[in-house]
Amino acid sequence: MDYKREMNDLRGTLSEAGYRYYVLDDPAMPDYEYDRLLRRLEELEAAHPEEITPDSPTQRVGGAALESFRQVEHPVPLESLQDVFAPQEVEEFAGRMEEALETVQYSVEPKVDGLSVALEYRDGVFVQGATRGDGRVGEDVTENLRTVKSIPMVLPEKLPRLIVRGEVFMPKNVFHKLNRRREENGEAPFANPRNAAAGSLRQLDPKICAKRLLDIRVFNLQLAEGRSFASHSETLDYVESQGFQTIPRKVLSSAGEVNAEILRLGESREELPFDMDGAVVKVNNLSDRVLVGSTAKCPRWAVAYKYPPERKPSRVLDITVQVGRTGVLTPKVKVEPVRLAGTTVTSATLHNQDFIDEKDIRIGDTVVLQKAGEIIPEVVEVLRDLRPEGTEPYRLPERCPVCGAPVVRDEDGAALRCTGAECPAQLHRNLTHFASRDAMDIDGMGPAVMSQLIERGLVKTPADLYFLTEEQLADLERMGKKSARNAVRAIAASRERGLERLLYALGIRQVGQKAGAVLASHFKTFDALAAASEEELTAIGDMGAVTAAYIREWLDSPQSRHLMGRLREAGVSMEAARQSAGEQFKGMSFVLTGALERFTRDEAAALIESLGGKASSAVSKKTAYVVAGENAGSKLRKAAELGIPVLTEEEFAAMLEENGAAL
Repeated sequence: MDYKREMNDLRGTLSEAGYRYYVLDDPAMPDYEYDRLLRRLEELEAAHPEEITPDSPTQRVGGAALESFRQVEHPVPLESLQDVFAPQEVEEFAGRMEEALETVQYSVEPKVDGLSVALEYRDGVFVQGATRGDGRVGEDVTENLRTVKSIPMVLPEKLPRLIVRGEVFMPKNVFHKLNRRREENGEAPFANPRNAAAGSLRQLDPKICAKRLLDIRVFNLQLAEGRSFASHSETLDYVESQGFQTIPRKVLSSAGEVNAEILRLGESREELPFDMDGAVVKVNNLSDRVLVGSTAKCPRWAVAYKYPPERKPSRVLDITVQVGRTGVLTPKVKVEPVRLAGTTVTSATLHNQDFIDEKDIRIGDTVVLQKAGEIIPEVVEVLRDLRPEGTEPYRLPERCPVCGAPVVRDEDGAALRCTGAECPAQLHRNLTHFASRDAMDIDGMGPAVMSQLIERGLVKTPADLYFLTEEQLADLERMGKKSARNAVRAIAASRERGLERLLYALGIRQVGQKAGAVLASHFKTFDALAAASEEELTAIGDMGAVTAAYIREWLDSPQSRHLMGRLREAGVSMEAARQSAGEQFKGMSFVLTGALERFTRDEAAALIESLGGKASSAVSKKTAYVVAGENAGSKLRKAAELGIPVLTEEEFAAMLEENGAAL
């Protein structure tokens, strides 16, 4: 029984340390010590899974992916607020309150621009979290909210039931890092932190949400069974005592004081960790709120003041182009420095050629800037009457400014993309993808190692991985001789992965795992594929004209030919490895649902296809079997309705083995 005591002690120590770090911003122990204790708790829980509790710090990393969010009815409606846009409207609101009430106090708070949620606790334990939705019915996002480190899992006071309302947001520094990463990966950046927070909290996979490092500020006590309070400020003091981070607030007595505080908040918004889209003014006394009441849409006792967006003109000095990790060309405008929403702005993104054409932005123009969501500088308009003579429309380059390879436009969007297989701007992404599990599966060669290899100039293409030595790898940070030896062995083993994996690893547009397997099965060797025309490629089943054109374009590129020559020199197999096990599943459609332990979804689908079957995403009358892993959801219910046989993962594996699939 000693392990139970140790687990309880570890949970208590880690929970206290997390509270000190994430809520009080007063770390109680070094990160290394926290990580060491967390690993020990993970080991104990792995050995004794029956002892895992919902409030354990280990449960904050995100569990299995969900298939959908269930609806939740709010016991206390999450009301919206009436917006006001001028100090005079605030005075009119205060006048109505003072006419209805003898004396009035107001709580003035910053309005966090995030996603409103309700957190419910039973006997002091967090049991459910839901989005606002329409105010009466929201979505159950409990598993994602468990990943928010500033939400306490257990409260000091064990009230039978407690519900608080807060705003989940993405901190500004996290938002900027996420957008830089998205731009590097050729993904569209989030317009503002609210979009980023909302998109993160509504991820079906909690592990993705956990990586987004969301935070929360509680701004209302919805329900507290067994407790009574006189004022709003008193409720927030209580909520703070239970371990929550609350919204900063001031209690004031007149419209003049309220407007002065609104002005102060607007001028100091850059100091706050969250994006702010206004200020909230509430009657502080709770019994006064009952007297004033609510309309059908919102309470009469509160308003939300909305700040007007600040806009300023500046002159375009230059337009530059950056190449992201996926090869997407992103234009940026360089402007004369201008102070905007509390910071100095010197540049703004222009998104793509369509955006430039729509606004007709030229070097030398005077443009009007504002910050989207008070964060990202953007061009609102061009002041045409100030345009100097001799300006010319701007066009993005036809060749990559980094490697000189031709640039192509996405057929399904406005992005321009470099086609170079050895483009330095895309090197890190290309290397990481090449070595990933579903590609060449080179264990021990993750993103951090790739970064060091690039920084030291040891690799310039994926082929260079095969020429690395143990000595070079052992010299890397956190590598060592043993890890270097294992990495060299893993690199050597990857030479025999086969053509199907190699084609996927090369990152040819629209050539995923399935297309790689189809091409390898059809052509058998890379040389045969390289000699194929577009017509021959499109003659293959499931191979469209656009994909065929991309493949042919990649094969014809000088950079691609150089890369394949180096891979051949390194001894990488250019022949198909996977052999079809037969057609035992011909005409049969399988649907995979839930989390599988033995296979990834792609691996399971490939095994089905190797036996002539098809992996489908939707359950229908034509479905032969549904394979159900952990946390299977709506697809399992659909199978029951239609009478479709359901296989466990073990039954599925046995069926594969019986039919000759190589597991």
